[in-house]
This record gives sequence, C-alpha cells and structure tokens, in this order.
Amino acid sequence: MSNVGTQEARVDVEEVERIDVDEVDTPNTTDVPSNEVEEENSMKRRTTKRKSQVWNDFAMIENDDGTRKAVCNHCGMKFAMKVGGPRSTLMRHQKTCVARQVSDKKQKVLALDSVMFDGKGGGPSVYKYDKEKVREIIAKIIIVHKYSFRMVEHTLFNVLLRTLNPRFDSVSRVTIRNDCMKLFISEKKKLKEILRSVGKICLTTDLWTSNQTIGYMCLTVHFMDMDWKLQKRVISFCGLPPPHTGLAIADAILQCLIEWGIENKVCTVTMDNASANDVAIRNLKDNFSLKGNLYFGGRIFHVRCCAHILNLMVQDGLDEIRGIVENVRESVKYFKMSPARLHKFAEIVRQLQLPTSRRLVLDVPTRWNSTYKMLESALFFKEVFPRYAERDPNYRWLPSSDDWKKADEVCKFLEVFSEATLSFSGSKYPTSNLFLPEVWKIKQMLNEKSLDERDFMRDMTYKMREKFEKYWGECNLVMAIAAVMDPRYKMKLIEFCFPKIYSSIEAGRHITLVREALYALFYEYVNATSFADSAMTSSSANHDLVAVSGVSKSVAEFDEWATTIDSIEPIKSDLDVYLEEGRLINKGNTNSVKFDALEWWKTNTLKFRILSDMARDILSIPISTVASESAFSAGGRVLNKCRSCLKPETVQALICTGDWIRSELEIEKLEESDDEDMQEVCFE
Repeated sequence: MSNVGTQEARVDVEEVERIDVDEVDTPNTTDVPSNEVEEENSMKRRTTKRKSQVWNDFAMIENDDGTRKAVCNHCGMKFAMKVGGPRSTLMRHQKTCVARQVSDKKQKVLALDSVMFDGKGGGPSVYKYDKEKVREIIAKIIIVHKYSFRMVEHTLFNVLLRTLNPRFDSVSRVTIRNDCMKLFISEKKKLKEILRSVGKICLTTDLWTSNQTIGYMCLTVHFMDMDWKLQKRVISFCGLPPPHTGLAIADAILQCLIEWGIENKVCTVTMDNASANDVAIRNLKDNFSLKGNLYFGGRIFHVRCCAHILNLMVQDGLDEIRGIVENVRESVKYFKMSPARLHKFAEIVRQLQLPTSRRLVLDVPTRWNSTYKMLESALFFKEVFPRYAERDPNYRWLPSSDDWKKADEVCKFLEVFSEATLSFSGSKYPTSNLFLPEVWKIKQMLNEKSLDERDFMRDMTYKMREKFEKYWGECNLVMAIAAVMDPRYKMKLIEFCFPKIYSSIEAGRHITLVREALYALFYEYVNATSFADSAMTSSSANHDLVAVSGVSKSVAEFDEWATTIDSIEPIKSDLDVYLEEGRLINKGNTNSVKFDALEWWKTNTLKFRILSDMARDILSIPISTVASESAFSAGGRVLNKCRSCLKPETVQALICTGDWIRSELEIEKLEESDDEDMQEVCFE
C-alpha cells in the first residue's frame, strides 16, 4: 500500500478489453477500405467530446510509444487506458483521491481559527474559502490603512493573493470602491444600533479645507458604553460649500443629527472660538430649547476648545519675541535647503561631541507647540550656530547671546502650557476632570511672571493674561463640576484653586455658583429617575395591589407609625453623602491622567445610584476638538496629491468607516502628533 502513490495503477486486462458503447460509435466498414476506416476512426477519436463527468478530474496523455494514459489532475497518478475503455478504476480513484478532496471548492479543510488583528489566532476550526469575505477584508485593509483603490490592480498584490489561494479572483479598483461604499452602509447601520441605546451624547466639530479647496466639516460623537468605557465615533465628514456661516454650520449639524436619530440626546457641543461657531451654537441652542431637549437649561451647552484657547494665548505672547523666533526659523530653513550646509553643520556637531541623534525642528507657524519644539531643539545646538556662521559668510540669521537667553527663559515658561496641552488632549480617557488643576497652574505661572524684572517677560505675560481673562475670567461650570466628580478632588479643589485664580470676592461668588449648579443638575437627574421609576411601576400597580391587598390592611397602622418615626431624621441625598465623605487618596499613582475616574464610579454605582449617572455624563464631555482635528489629519492622508480626485461622499465613507473599524476591532492607530507637518533635520 505504501507504493500506491508512486506506482502506476493499471486497469485489469478484462476491463480493458471491454468496450463501452456509450463512449465510442462503431462505424459501418462493410464497403470501405480498411485504411480509410482506420483514418476515419482516428479522426473521430480526435474530435469526439468526452461526456463522462470523470474527465473533469482526469486528462488523457499519449506517450512516445503511442500508448495512452489517464492522469489525475490533482495528485498526478497515471492509469493505463484505451480510448473507449472502462472508467471504473478512474471513478474509484476519484472518490478516494485526497488531493481532490482538499482542492474541492465545497470541501472544508482544517485551518487555524480566524486570525485576530493583533496577529494571534485561535484554535483549529473548519475553513471554507469565501470569496465575498476576502473582498470585504481587502476593502477594510484599504480603508483602515488608507491605501489606494488601484492597489488591487497591482501585479504583485494579485500574485501574493493567488499564492495564498489559487482560487482568488482579481477585482478592479471600481469594484473595490463599490465594496468600500457597501461596507460604509453596513457599518453605519451597526453604529446606529449602538447609538440608539446610548443616553447622552457629546459632540465635537471643526472645519477643514482639503487640497481640493473643498471645505469639510467633521462631526464626532462622544459617549459612554455599557461597560463605562469612553467611546468616540466620527459620524460625519461631509463637504460644506461656502460661505461657512454660523447658520450653514448649524444646519449641517442638525441635518446630520436627524439622519442618525440622535437629535434628542445631545448635551454639549465643543467647538473652537471662531465667530461663526458662536452663531452656530446660538442657533443650535434655540432649536433644542424649542423642542425641550436642552440639557441643564443650556448652561454648559457650549464648551470652548481649551487647546485652541491655549494656542491663541501663547501666540499672543510669542509676538513679543517674534524677532528671535524668526531668526531661528530662517536659520533652520537655511540649513535644510542645502545638503552641503547640513553636512557642514553636522561636522561641527561632531566636533563639539553633541549627540547626532538630536534633530533641528522646523515649526508650523500657526501651532505654538511646534514653535516651542523648534526653539527647544535650537537651544540644544546653540553652540553650533556661531561656529557655523564663521564658516559661511552668507548665513545672516545668527541669534545673539542675549537672544538665546531670552529663548531659554521662554521655553521654561512655555513648559507648563505644553504639559497642560498634553494632559487634556487625549480622547481615550476623561479629560474634563483634568482641566481645573491645569488652569490653576497656568494662572499661577502668569501671576508670577507678571512681576518679572525683565521687560520682555512682563510684556509677554500681560498679553497672555488678557486672553486668559477673556475666556476663563468667568467660572467655567464644566471644568468645575467635572473636578467635583473626581473623587480625589470633590469641592476641596474648588475651594483651593478659586482663590488662586480669582480675587477673594470673585472666588467666593464662583464657589457658591458651582455648589448651586451642582445641586441643580443633580436634582434634574433625581426628577428624571423618579419619573422613570414611576412609569416603570405604574404598569404593574394593579397586579401588586391585588396580590398584597389583604396584607396591606393588616399592616397599614404599622406603616403609618413607621413613617412618622422615619421622618424625624431626613434622608441625605447621594450628592450630600459623596461630598461629606473624605477624598480618595491615590497614593500609589501620582500621575493624574492614569487614574480612572470612570472605573471608580462604575465600582460605586450601587452606592451612588443617581449621582453615578450624572458623573458618567459629565466626565464624558470633551474639552478640546482634538478628536475631530485628528480626523482632518487622516483626511489629509486620504486626499493626498495622488488621490485628489475623490468625491466628497467617497472621502466621507473612507474616513468614517476607517474610524469605526479601528474602534470596533481596537486597532491601535499610530497617533500622529499635533505637529505632524513639522519638518525635522537629521544629521546622521
């Protein structure tokens, strides 16, 4: 049996001599010469079509000696065969050929379980080739990794997939684009189902102009899932025709909310400080107010982007050292424009034994943190600049020693702002509770530098304080209530920070305002919960009365007496108990970002049944538009110079579906920094 696979299987002599009349037509040779009969039979043998299904798996070959053999198309075994001979041996092999069973399209084979996106697979399972599933995965690859549709037409891409599975059918870029649009529709339906079960939703939105000079508006929803995990989804990346007025922005947002069926669930909208956005907020607030869907009376409806406020504040301050910044910027540009200059600069770096792994950075002028990084990197190489100037007479942007001292002081001053930006620019953890401590540190730094002996620091601080008072001069209820909802802070942080941020009179007034707003919002949740409970119990009230009517009469007198006893000492609310308890001392972790306030509230849900609902809604409020702006970064990569002809509806499908798939499969996106347009100059 071991030689069956290598030896030729031969048909029994008796079977070979039998003629299958179904396969061969016997001609009438009565009056025809034998040589003509032989020639005619030979022609018929060549032209007669084989009708048996067995020949789907076998091929007839002719050896050099004129003998014929049937060869299995799957395993290559050969069988002696005559034309018109019996096929029973071939049929037996057809049933037992292992290679044929494996290659059969309908045959299931043993394979690893679906490979997860982290590269790990499960246990063995039954695998069946699914052409539609393969096309769906290709569409996901193109969407998530922002590949071109034309990739499916690349020769080696098709060679790879056919090597993995010979049954792969090539598709065109038009077909895969249609597959991506179908995937967008199906994923949109799934997300709608998720949002239907969500109670409160927060929005962030921003505008962007692509390289097509088409305006786009991104709308991102933020919410808590059933496991108390902060979630965000881009639900719209639509084209917005000019002019981008406040009314046009508000109409586009409302249209999107109605399309998704979440217009009654919005509690806050986070936008930057453009005047058109203020108009849009007023229109949205009026619309929600008419429908009676305005959360907390609209007192925290508009959340101004903190990152944008910081950018405006620091940009005003940097104007005081504009000459120094320009010299450093032009110097980096000058070095970058010529390989010879870079080589000369690098040689000086090596002579001074400075690490060549550090790089010069060219900033994006509209982003203060990129300017901060440019100054920081230039300060590291400040000894190289004068030595380079001695070797290059054309270089004329050398900062003076006094300029370097000023730049060093400014970088130390801006370090606080950089830390603040990093702390509340996250989108995967609550940020609203981190806001107040950072604002307090910023105000403290501004107060200190306003008394500095150096004129340029006082002037710089004066401009920044003006911007601070404009946006944060009045109490921000979102930042205050969210800080109270952090069990490490509670009202103690308000009482500690406000006197440092405001004057003594204003601090007392703002503390009272926060406490009143906190209780007012809490009792809104109490009333909503009481209404829901009464509605839930009313349907079964009659049944309960019938079931316990006899018992109710016997204990009615006791209930009346017990009620009078219980009313002697009033019951404290969840909020009273929470505020009176001591703060949570987080000794094991000094990093405020790593502390999970949501996890704490999830654990204490049974203890604070109503207050926990309020906490989850407040802590889910984003205080920056970073989530929407990151979508613009993705849009810039989708709409690169090679794909600038994509239609707006295709761009929206690619951006939104990519965001949904990454969130669903928990694929860690390679986070681009806010300064992704910065250019680095390397010396290695």
